[in-house]
Amino acid sequence: MSLATTYSRAAIGIAAPEITVEVHLANGLPALSIVGLPEAALKESKDRVRAALLNARFEFPARRITISLAPADLPKEGGRFDLPIALGILAASGQVPADLLNRYEFVGELGLGGQLRPVRGVLPVALQARDAGRSLVVPVENAAEAALVSDATILPAGHLLEVIAHLHGQSLLPQQQCPPLTEVADPPPDLTEVYGQPHARRALEIAASGGHSLLMFGPPGTGKTMLASRLPGILPPLDEASAIETAALASISEQGFHFEQWARRPFRAPHHTASAVALVGGGSHPRPGEISLAHNGVLFLDELPEFDRKVLEVLREPLESGQITISRAARQAQFPARFQLVAAMNPCPCGYLGHPSGRCRCTEEQIARYRSRLSGPLLDRIDMHVEVPPLPQGIMQADEQSEECSAEVRARVEQYRRRQQERCGKANAQMDNREVKRHCRLGGAEAQLLERATVQLGLSARAHQRILKLARTIADMAGSEQIELPHLSEAITYRKLDRQ
Repeated sequence: MSLATTYSRAAIGIAAPEITVEVHLANGLPALSIVGLPEAALKESKDRVRAALLNARFEFPARRITISLAPADLPKEGGRFDLPIALGILAASGQVPADLLNRYEFVGELGLGGQLRPVRGVLPVALQARDAGRSLVVPVENAAEAALVSDATILPAGHLLEVIAHLHGQSLLPQQQCPPLTEVADPPPDLTEVYGQPHARRALEIAASGGHSLLMFGPPGTGKTMLASRLPGILPPLDEASAIETAALASISEQGFHFEQWARRPFRAPHHTASAVALVGGGSHPRPGEISLAHNGVLFLDELPEFDRKVLEVLREPLESGQITISRAARQAQFPARFQLVAAMNPCPCGYLGHPSGRCRCTEEQIARYRSRLSGPLLDRIDMHVEVPPLPQGIMQADEQSEECSAEVRARVEQYRRRQQERCGKANAQMDNREVKRHCRLGGAEAQLLERATVQLGLSARAHQRILKLARTIADMAGSEQIELPHLSEAITYRKLDRQ
């Protein structure tokens, strides 16, 4: 047989489209060509495959070999197609049974001696292979990650010869079982380590309960960063589908997936010198940025006004839509970005505006210029603006902390989130306008209060809707079916930085 077909998967963003690898042997001068938009590393595959086959004691056909990667208009990169190409050549030359290849999908880079080397982004491949009803053959180093997909048949192999022996039925590859996911030895930071700040703690619990974005402002050393870093510890655990989606994003990134992070809410804290591409993702071969790596978790932006204004403005669309689309001339990639934004800033350039020491000497013009680094539309999209005041004297010398631990707060947050899931299938912060109208109805007194606040504070229609969502969360925490005056009043107090 001079024609053989194997199956593999490409990596386009978080998707893993099926790639059909067709190998044809024809008479003529010995040559090997790869067609189907291969990039440089894939073009070099022919040299790796040739050396691997010869060193594994197989015959490399001295014929004209054409390798087609279909669909032809889909760009393909990396060494992930080495294994399916090698098996296609062996099947086309009659050295392995070709009729069994349609049961499997193959990914893996070949060493010159035939060893299988790991590739990036195996988790999305395993998801698609399971849905296609095929077994997936992967390098040993990728097997545990791929086995996180329930009901997927994962066959790990360390060498090309092991795959050949499996296809011949001589020595079957063992099916990889999902590794035991034990409790991580390094727990997330706990709320008991934060001194004082009852108002900020309350705001943090509200933000966790409804999935709301939060901006904290106050002098240096008041606990803003400590509070933000403890938000993941009070969020509900991820369900399997969300955990797989979060792990898949890490899998295709440069950092890769780490098992100790499985089912844990990600916490990303990029430095204020980060570029727009680092934040939203990009590159000639699009990769996820910080907002996508924070998907289903927390994106913390410390010293918010120090970020370049153009960098901050790219957050506006993902905050609304929960996804980011990166377009290039040759391709387009879409990444999920349903993150919870938490930011911190000083109240003025020196940081000590309103401090009891009276050390601030900033003029009103300097303060206005400092705060104007944040655009109105961006502030409009942040649900809560919370002041974090200086700590009272003597609180750091207290022998015992009477504050609640993260586990106690998380138990309440899980209860509130369950109530929201039963009502509309999502967190309150993610409700659209129709759902807000249905689930955030106000009585006469409450509607009048919100109307007065909208006029006096100069609130936009977007801020109006976000106050309603926030009030709905506060009502849920109070166990109330209706939004009442105390709930709405508290929600309005969290709009301190709105511009008139």
